[in-house]
Amino acid sequence: MMTSMDDELGDVGGESTAPVWAVFGDLMAGLLGAFVLILVCVVAMQFDLSARLAAEARQHQAETQRRQALEQALAGPLAAGRVTLTDGRIGISGNVLFALNSAQLQGEGRQLLRSLAGPLKVYLAERQEVLMVSGFTDDLQVHGNNRQFADNWELSAQRALTVTRALIDAGVPAASVFAAAFGAEQPVASNADEDGRARNRRVEIAPTPRRAAPEDGKKSP
Repeated sequence: MMTSMDDELGDVGGESTAPVWAVFGDLMAGLLGAFVLILVCVVAMQFDLSARLAAEARQHQAETQRRQALEQALAGPLAAGRVTLTDGRIGISGNVLFALNSAQLQGEGRQLLRSLAGPLKVYLAERQEVLMVSGFTDDLQVHGNNRQFADNWELSAQRALTVTRALIDAGVPAASVFAAAFGAEQPVASNADEDGRARNRRVEIAPTPRRAAPEDGKKSP
């Protein structure tokens, strides 16, 4: 009689214990799944970060190599102090190239551009880049007796075009150079004194990435 009752109690206890272990197993499986999911996310984030850092490092290295190549190509004019090179932009004082309120090249300026054309042509031949020739002025208005230019925008545009054409005449491919005008915008010094205004009257030549040619049958936007 006693044995029969013990067996019944044992059966009841076994039935109540089994669901507890099943729930515990499900909980552990859920926690393990969550941990694996978090681990996968962390690994993916680290991989993405590593890829971005590697891409930035390659970009920085390419930029450094580009600047070093440009400095090497312009070593002569830079050593002579006839040009400056800042962040990849070649700067030429407007006083070297042009007389005040004029867009006609002076002899010294034309000779300087001819000396730059050769190194720039070699530099461009090795890269998918073009030259942007930018004209800048000070903030003083064009003299009233000078009716050739309506304002500083027109003066800076004509100076940029003059330098662009001079570079092309000296051998730089026409498809590898273009002109831009900034007028009195983007000064590099204060216009409060003559020294600052002289620095702002300048032309800059900056290599920029060449725009990819559109595929056959597709129009460029």
